[in-house]
Amino acid sequence: MGTRRAVRSGGRVPAQLSRRGFLTATAATAAAALAACGRTSPVSSPGAAPTSGRGALRIGAIPDQDPEVLQRLYGTVADSLSAALDLDVSYAPVTDYGAAVSLFRTGDLDLVWFGGLTGVQARLQTPGAQPVAQRDIDTDFHSVFVVNTATGLAPADDLTPLAPLRFTYGSETSTSGRLMPAYFLQQAGVDPQGFPGGPGFSGSHDATLALVAAGTYQAGVLNEQVWASRTEEGAVDPAVVAYARTPAYSDYHWLLGPQAPARLGADLGDRVRQYLIGLPAGDPVLELFGAGSFVPASAGDYDQIEQIGRSLGLVS
Repeated sequence: MGTRRAVRSGGRVPAQLSRRGFLTATAATAAAALAACGRTSPVSSPGAAPTSGRGALRIGAIPDQDPEVLQRLYGTVADSLSAALDLDVSYAPVTDYGAAVSLFRTGDLDLVWFGGLTGVQARLQTPGAQPVAQRDIDTDFHSVFVVNTATGLAPADDLTPLAPLRFTYGSETSTSGRLMPAYFLQQAGVDPQGFPGGPGFSGSHDATLALVAAGTYQAGVLNEQVWASRTEEGAVDPAVVAYARTPAYSDYHWLLGPQAPARLGADLGDRVRQYLIGLPAGDPVLELFGAGSFVPASAGDYDQIEQIGRSLGLVS
């Protein structure tokens, strides 16, 4: 797992300390113990104590991949951001997608890498939140339906053969692992909730691959980029094959909360945006995100996701 490439955006693993200092007096007792090992504890519930001081930028992400992958990715992002902006930057893993939205709303996380749906949910729940940037590939994103070879299904564009299979999504609020695949299933005449025994929710794209490989579920769906990366690494069990690819949609983006500019300067959003879109080709952050570049993002980029989310009862 240590060599696995992070492809976007953890789970219950320690996070690295703020890159430019120790935790402040608001968590002095914990800081003394944690500084000794150079790590912080995960943030797991709304209202939890911030992971660093008032002058720090607290970043997070939806936990859509294995924790070790996310720890390496966002540790690199925090180091790079800290150097570029001359700020303390700390990364705090969260336990699930809902926790990422809640902690962003309460201000415990300032800058979060969200999927399309969670980004819409977080923005609508947090007045003043602003989309900052997305990857070049997020303007043309896809999901991949996978099946266990025991199904005998060959790659096809027709989704109807999936209807009688035991099927798992990723997280319940994942754009690429649930929302958009459910939409395209519905468009194909397949009830997205009508799989035998009801659909499963694995919790992450890697978990979906593992469950389909084990035969726990006969089919599932995941982020195309995770599929491509794991395939390139040779990490996909031969029992799992790609069945179909969805049409394109918009997905991941960085979202900045309103509390951060109030603490760190009104121009923070512009500074973070310029840092991201100014990363040169081949930069380690771009490599870890599987992107050629970051591009500016706006709320309007996610209108379709908001509309589909409302129709499925996932956005109110």
